[in-house]
Amino acid sequence: MMLLLPFLLQAQSLQDISSLDVDELSDQQLQVLMNRAMEAGLSEAELLQMAQVRGVPAAEIEKLKERLEGMVFGLTNGKSSGARQGKREPRRQLDFNEITRGIIPSPEDVGTDLAEEHPIFGMDLFYSKNRRLTFEPSVNMATPRTYILGPGDEVYIDIYGQSERYYEASVTPEGQLILENIGPISVSGLTLEEATQVVKNRLSTFYAGLGGSRPTSFLQLNLGNIRTIKVNLVGEVRLPGTFTLSAFSTVFNALYAAGGPNQNGSMRRVRLIRSGKEIAEIDIYDFLTDGDPSMNDMLQDQDIILVPPYLGRVTVEGAVKRPKIFEVKEDETFADVLSFAGGFTDQAFRDKVNVERITDKQRSVSDIYNDQFHMFLVKGGDRYEVGEVLDRYTNRIQIKGAVFRPGNYAYQEGLTLTQLLEKAEGLRGEAYSKRIQILRTNEDLSTRMLQVNLEEIRNGNESDIPLKREDLIRIPSIYELREEQYVKIAGEVVQPGTYPYSEEMTPEDLILMAGGLKEAASEASVELARRASDVEGREFSQIIPIPISRDLSLPETPIELRPFDQLTVRRKTNFGLERMASIEGQVNSPGTFAIQHAEERISDLINRAGGLTAFAYAKGARLIRRTEFYKTESEDMRNERSLLNLLERINREELDPTESQQELIERISNYLFENPDSARTDLEERVIQARENLLNEISESRENVAPIKIRETEAIAIDLEAILANPGSKYDLIVEEGDILSVPRQLQTVRLRGDVIYPTTVRHEDFRSMSYYINRAGGFATRAKKGRTYVVYANGQVARTRNFVLFNVYPKVEPGSEIIVPTKGPRLPIRPGDLVGITTGLATLALVITQLLN
Repeated sequence: MMLLLPFLLQAQSLQDISSLDVDELSDQQLQVLMNRAMEAGLSEAELLQMAQVRGVPAAEIEKLKERLEGMVFGLTNGKSSGARQGKREPRRQLDFNEITRGIIPSPEDVGTDLAEEHPIFGMDLFYSKNRRLTFEPSVNMATPRTYILGPGDEVYIDIYGQSERYYEASVTPEGQLILENIGPISVSGLTLEEATQVVKNRLSTFYAGLGGSRPTSFLQLNLGNIRTIKVNLVGEVRLPGTFTLSAFSTVFNALYAAGGPNQNGSMRRVRLIRSGKEIAEIDIYDFLTDGDPSMNDMLQDQDIILVPPYLGRVTVEGAVKRPKIFEVKEDETFADVLSFAGGFTDQAFRDKVNVERITDKQRSVSDIYNDQFHMFLVKGGDRYEVGEVLDRYTNRIQIKGAVFRPGNYAYQEGLTLTQLLEKAEGLRGEAYSKRIQILRTNEDLSTRMLQVNLEEIRNGNESDIPLKREDLIRIPSIYELREEQYVKIAGEVVQPGTYPYSEEMTPEDLILMAGGLKEAASEASVELARRASDVEGREFSQIIPIPISRDLSLPETPIELRPFDQLTVRRKTNFGLERMASIEGQVNSPGTFAIQHAEERISDLINRAGGLTAFAYAKGARLIRRTEFYKTESEDMRNERSLLNLLERINREELDPTESQQELIERISNYLFENPDSARTDLEERVIQARENLLNEISESRENVAPIKIRETEAIAIDLEAILANPGSKYDLIVEEGDILSVPRQLQTVRLRGDVIYPTTVRHEDFRSMSYYINRAGGFATRAKKGRTYVVYANGQVARTRNFVLFNVYPKVEPGSEIIVPTKGPRLPIRPGDLVGITTGLATLALVITQLLN
């Protein structure tokens, strides 16, 4: 599996080589790989180290190393150790972030993210899934003059002034700079400042202007590309091993490269060992809490970073800003731990903290008070719980209801009810002052309700009520003590509905609130339904006729409405908006016509259109009428309707209008399924259930949901010849709004569809029977249902074939007709089990008949 291919596509990605199979890599792929590694500033050893840290098996690394040794890549970047002339290039960045990113196994590889499973303070600095803090050193910063040169460092030497010369050389493994025509100069182990003086002294013999009390030439020594060093990380780290790092790296760079301390590692005493001696102890908490890295000195080659096991850990829970597990040192107090936790939250109870401690044999519980925080020494295993302040008030009193400023108020000793009302700026106009409620909380947290008559207190008949802490005073409103009052209006108004009741409201006011009268409204037919009761207390509706004027002016003695009255404005008798009907096709003046009266008929419409043209085909005329019904379709209804439409489309050409529903379902099942016997019952149930659901949904929607008006059209077969011959007869239908009368041009063809040999359209010929046209289409097909053949005429009428004795009597064929021959469907084979059942049934029937005859 060539997981090095992502690296071949993107030089900066070295994340997916954990399953490297060297044998699958060609020499060309290795060449591209190493070329891109060189561009990224990686040597062969660095690439192999990254593969090892990422988890590539040792055997694969050895094979990769052997193959790379047999190839020439120029892994020394083409640089010699001697001085050379050349263009000075900027210091190359090793891109430490990209090199280490992906080396650490992801949480999916090693299990649950430890920073989430064990909230140990500081672990998320190294274990976070999206690590962004890398401590990566900047190679573009000015080189410190205290930097110690070593093998691999690149040095730039500038001589300027009276003499000008530029040298570029690398420190050899022997620690020397080899300058052209000068010779070797030992600089290893010297600081940059010391090396500058050594090189200057050596070159002063060749450039006289460099020495003396008054030099005329000057020398500057700078660091080019820095060397890499190897640092060993051991102990409780996530990925112990030897890491190749920049010479500018610090302890934090190395720790990050190794993934940081593991679950058992210490973050308080990371040790830096150099040449067998401990030179520093780093406390990561100093960086996390104070931003102090504690160790700014750069690492040196072969330094050792040791992470010992943690000292002791305590848990802080509750109302602190960082409730986590913290590592503690000896002689640290709870105040130190509290600073690690970020201090108390705003809701914390600061006077006392509860601690649970492990003793030699068992656990114990203690309380730490505020003045003891700096004295209480912490111990590994301690668990500190910081509580929150009580959810109650020391001096709160509340007032709600019909006052101008309800809310919370500060309680003072001796505060009375009237004084509190003054603070709330008094009662609102709708306040019911005869019954004020005071909810009082007792010492045992039980409550009791006090009823106060404020009017009696104001009149001096009763004394003022002293209040207590946590009292809740509620001032009721008169509107809360009675049912909400409203009036209704229905009928021919713009916005019928329910409206709030107001005193002295008249029917004219209610009509104005409803947007006024519609054009169809009858001023003489307005009724008011009012609640009433007889002497026995039985309720009934009192109907009161209300005379109103079109301009809604008030009469001399206006009628005042009462709560819950319902006003109904009825429609004018025989009122109707302008209704239109259309005529199209072969008439002299086709178009849209207004219906003059309720008894206007088709013959009247044709006469207004100027009569038929000479090319009109009266037998093919159709009346298209719009139908309206109300429904609210849900998603289930649409699904059911889609099923019915599908069944209709499947058999549209073979559909016989006289066929029963059962026969239709049988033919559809034969058409749809390979196994019709098993599918017929299910399909039949689905069709029947779909129709029932559709009707039930429409019925419920009419009762519970605002209906939607749906307009559809349907063609009505008419006999225009009989209508024109006998105007006003039963054939002459009354025209309705939206009707469209379509008169086609003379038709001369007959169309054949269904189970014929070659469905086609042929020319109509007079005095020809249906058999003639069937033969023109090649005759009936094998599975044709001859006795069900029917004709659809141009005007929409249908005529079916009739059976007389043993003969089929076919209907007459007119111009524009469509002959449809249904099919019998596929022949159903009789299975052996069915044959046995039929035979057994016939035998049983014969036996029964024989017994009856005997």
